[in-house]
Amino acid sequence: MKKITTSLLCFVLIVMSITVKAQDMEYSKKVIKKLASPAFKGRGYEANGDKIASAFIASEFKKSGLIPLNRNSYFQDFELSANTFPGKVEVKLDGQLLQTAVDYLVDATSPSVKGTYPVIPVTRIAINTPEKLMTLVNRAKGAFILLDNRIPSGESADLKQVVSDNIIKLKTNASFDFKGLILFSEDKLTWTSLTYQNPRPVLHVNKKGLDPATVRTLTVNIEAKLIPNYRTRNVVGMVKGTSASDSTILISAHFDHLGLLGKKVYFPGANDNASGTTFMLNLVRYYAKNAPKYNTVFIAFSGEEIGLLGSKAFVKQPLIDLSKIKFMLNFDLAGTGEDGIKVVNGKIFRPQFDQLVKLNDIYKLVPKVDIRGEACKSDHCPFYEVGVPAFFIYTLGGTPAYHDIYDRPENLPLTAFENYFKLMVKFIQTF
Repeated sequence: MKKITTSLLCFVLIVMSITVKAQDMEYSKKVIKKLASPAFKGRGYEANGDKIASAFIASEFKKSGLIPLNRNSYFQDFELSANTFPGKVEVKLDGQLLQTAVDYLVDATSPSVKGTYPVIPVTRIAINTPEKLMTLVNRAKGAFILLDNRIPSGESADLKQVVSDNIIKLKTNASFDFKGLILFSEDKLTWTSLTYQNPRPVLHVNKKGLDPATVRTLTVNIEAKLIPNYRTRNVVGMVKGTSASDSTILISAHFDHLGLLGKKVYFPGANDNASGTTFMLNLVRYYAKNAPKYNTVFIAFSGEEIGLLGSKAFVKQPLIDLSKIKFMLNFDLAGTGEDGIKVVNGKIFRPQFDQLVKLNDIYKLVPKVDIRGEACKSDHCPFYEVGVPAFFIYTLGGTPAYHDIYDRPENLPLTAFENYFKLMVKFIQTF
């Protein structure tokens, strides 16, 4: 009878474990879908996308009972500059309407432009010397230059560099007197967000079947608005540790993304970084129920995509003593994992990296724990630069969608999400 009871208890525990596991993934999928939905406006700086997202994250912090660290508020405000596209975004080549974010993208630095303009199509040969560049600029007064930017075979490394430098001049040189630039290529269309405007509009075109040499006119209507003092906010909360130590573990992810391009097109940012934000929120929920040894601070950063501005603002005016941070874990692009995870700063903090590898070898949780050196590509960097030991970790493999309209929840496999979470909990326990 006792043996049967024990077996039954084990069975119940296994079922409970499976149920909890399913609930966690259900929560994760729900949160990623929510953060990447049209209602969140691409989590950018037009239509309050960032504020909608930060309010949701703060509500999740509150549900888990996190301690607010900024005078009873979860928010830490700061200002940034953002070039936004709040109105019409419409482009026609020779009268043919192009599909925004599918056939073309407006460069994130572009100012407003409206009208119909002549187009001067050229190849890279037309700008491979300073003299050719100036001849083209003088010829293109009042027109758009359409540069076929496909690299021809046999172009030397030196010529590639000259052309690259001259493209930058075409974008940025305020003394050049021509209307704008169209860059045609077959490369994947990838957008970003930036803090400034350049002197002229730039379009990136990759339309299948288009022969750039035949284009003669551009009809364009793009409304851009530079916001010089936009007020955004980080979200910060803490779970109190069980030890008497004042040491801190810092766990972070950025929630911002690229926002809107016009009124109809938004960038969902499911992998970048609704996935990392959700991963962090799972850790929030876990440690709210399983008190950690050390004080554990969670930060959802705004302003990452536009220059790590949220993490820089926090380091400049920290809400905690940075010298007390034992380790920082920053999560970005957490939604795949078919090929494992990569650890930025793994070569710098080798004992911690080796410990992470050892844990994965024991528990067989992700396919591989790959190592990388320094890379100032995410919000760990401002902390690391002031002496905080930090890893920036991202998943490998899976969807190629990145900074485009295809980075959607339905395209995100979440292959290693559960096991990655287990590995991080085990790793945090080693501190």
